[in-house]
Amino acid sequence: MPLRRVLSLFRPYRGRLALVGVLVVLASLVGVASPFLLREVLDVAIPQGRTGLLSLLALGMIAAAVTTSVLGVLQTLLSTTVGQRVMHDLRTEVYAKLQQMSLAFFTRTRTGEVQSRIANDIGAMQATVTSTATSLVSNSTSVIATVVAMLALDWRLTLVSLLLLPAFVAISRRVGRERQRITAQRQKQMAAMSALVTESLSVSGVLLGRTLGRGDSLTREFSEESTRLATLEVRSSMAGRWRLATVGIVMAALPALLYWSAGLLPALGGPRLSLGTLVAFVTLQQTLLRPSTSLLTTGVDIQASLALFRRIFDYLDLPVDIAEPARPVPLPAPRGEVRMERVSFRYEPDGAWALEEVDLTIPAGGHLAVVGATGSGKTTLGYLVPRLYDVTSGRVTLDDVDVRRLDFDTLARTVGVVAQETYLFHASVADNLRFAHPEASQEDLEAAARAAHIHEHIAALPEGYQTLVGERGYRFSGGEKQRLALARTILRDPPVLILDEATSALDTHTERAVQRAIDALARERTTLTIAHRLSTVRDADEIVVLHQGRIVERGDHASLMARGGRYRELVRRDGPAPSEPDLREREEPALGAGGP
Repeated sequence: MPLRRVLSLFRPYRGRLALVGVLVVLASLVGVASPFLLREVLDVAIPQGRTGLLSLLALGMIAAAVTTSVLGVLQTLLSTTVGQRVMHDLRTEVYAKLQQMSLAFFTRTRTGEVQSRIANDIGAMQATVTSTATSLVSNSTSVIATVVAMLALDWRLTLVSLLLLPAFVAISRRVGRERQRITAQRQKQMAAMSALVTESLSVSGVLLGRTLGRGDSLTREFSEESTRLATLEVRSSMAGRWRLATVGIVMAALPALLYWSAGLLPALGGPRLSLGTLVAFVTLQQTLLRPSTSLLTTGVDIQASLALFRRIFDYLDLPVDIAEPARPVPLPAPRGEVRMERVSFRYEPDGAWALEEVDLTIPAGGHLAVVGATGSGKTTLGYLVPRLYDVTSGRVTLDDVDVRRLDFDTLARTVGVVAQETYLFHASVADNLRFAHPEASQEDLEAAARAAHIHEHIAALPEGYQTLVGERGYRFSGGEKQRLALARTILRDPPVLILDEATSALDTHTERAVQRAIDALARERTTLTIAHRLSTVRDADEIVVLHQGRIVERGDHASLMARGGRYRELVRRDGPAPSEPDLREREEPALGAGGP
C-alpha cells in the first residue's frame, strides 16, 4: 500500500502543517544554541572571569529553554488539532462508505466486524495520526540541526557518533515489519471479539443465552478470544524490544566512546579539543540521542500502523453494488404506479435464481398481495422496489421510470417499507418517530400515532412521547412496536407502501389492531403486501402466488379459490379465516397488554 495515500489524508491541512514545520525548525535551531552557549561559558566566561558575559550566557540558556518549551506547546496544539481532524475525516468517510453499501454487504458481514473497523482500527491509529507525523518532522529537523552543529564543532567526532547509524536503521526496519504483521493479526482478533460482544450482549443475545443456558459457554468463548488478544498484545509490545534496547544501550554508551576518541586525537596527530568544545559536543550528542531513538521508534510505529490503514482502505475501496445514477431523473409528484418487467434476480453471480421472469403491475392506489411458501422469493420481490437490491435482469419502474435512474432520496420519499422485524433505536418514542421526519411537530407525531392506533397507549405512559423505548424497543410489545413502525411510516407519507409480513409474528388479537392501522395507512396508497397469514390479503385487488421464484397463479381471492390450485392449498394450510362479523364483534384487548 503506497504511503502516498496515507499522506494524502493530511493534504487539506497543508497550511497548518506548514506552520507546525516552521515551529519545529525554530525549536530545533533554538535547541542547538544551548551547547554553543555552554562552550563559551566553559572556554571564555569562566576562565577569563568575565561575569557580565557569564550572566548574559546564562540568561541566553534560560531563554532558549523557555522558548523551546513554548514552541513545543504550540506545536503540540496544532499537530493534535490536525491529527484529530484527520481522524474525524477518516471515520466519517468510512461511515459514509458503509452507508452506500448494499443490503447484501451487511447480510454477509458481522456487525461487530464493521464496528471494529470504525472504532478499534481508527482508534488505534490515533497516536500515529495525531503525533507521529509531527514527531517525524520534529525529530528529523532536530537530528539534522544537531548533526550540522556537531560538524561545526568537530567533523571527526561526528563521524564516530554516526558510525553505527546504518545498522540501527536496518534493525528498526526489521522490527517494523514484524510489528506490522502482528498488528494485522491483533486487529483481526479484536474485530472477532467485538463481534462476539455485539452479538451475545445485545438484548436478543442475552435472551437467547439465558433461555438456552449458554451463558457459561459464551463466557468461556469470550475468555478464549480475550486470551488470544492478550497474547497478541504482548507479542506486539515485545516485538523487536531486545533489538531496540540494544540500540539504546549502544547510543547511551557513545559519550564514553567520544571521550576516548577525543583523548586519542592528539596522539594520532589531530588537534587537541578544548574542554568547552568537548562538553558542548557531548551535550549535542546526548541531544541527538533522544530524536534519533524516537525516529527509529517512529519508523517502527509507522510500519505497524500501515496494517491499520490497510484494513481501513480495504473498506474504502469496496465496490458499491448499488450506486446512485450520475444524472437522476426527477420524480416531483409520484403517482405510485409500480411495474416489474421480466424481472430475474439472484444473490450470487453463479447462485440459484431467487426470482425468474416476474411480470406484474400495481396501478397507482392499487393493492397487490404476494403469497407463497417460505423461500419462494416474496421478500426479495418486495426489496427490489425500494432498490435494496438491484435486479439481475429486467427492470422495476415507478411511474414508468426505472428505479435505477432515481436517486436514493427520491426512492426513500416515494417508497415506504414496514418489515416483519421492527427496528427501534434506544431513544424516546418521539425521537424514533422523528427519524422518518425530523421536522415533524408534536401535533404531527400525535396524528400519526392516532392513525396507527397507538396514541392512547403512548399518552398513558408516565413520560408520554419522551418514554425511552429501550434497546431495539424491548420495553414495548410486538404489536406496539409494529404500530410505532407504522406511525413512523405515516409521518413519511410515501405514495408506495411495502408491507413485508408485517403481522406474521403477532397473536390474533394484536394482529387485528395492527391490521386496522395498516388499512388506514394503505388507504389511497399503492400497496404491495407480502403475506404470511392469508386472511390479511383477501381484499387485495390482485393476489400473486410465487413458487420457487416464479409467478404460478394470479387473480383475486374468489377466483383463486375457485381455481382450486396452489393458492387454495395455501389457504387450507393457513386455517380458516375469521369471518367479517367475528372481526367486528370481538373486542380488541387493551393496548400494551402484550410482552415483547
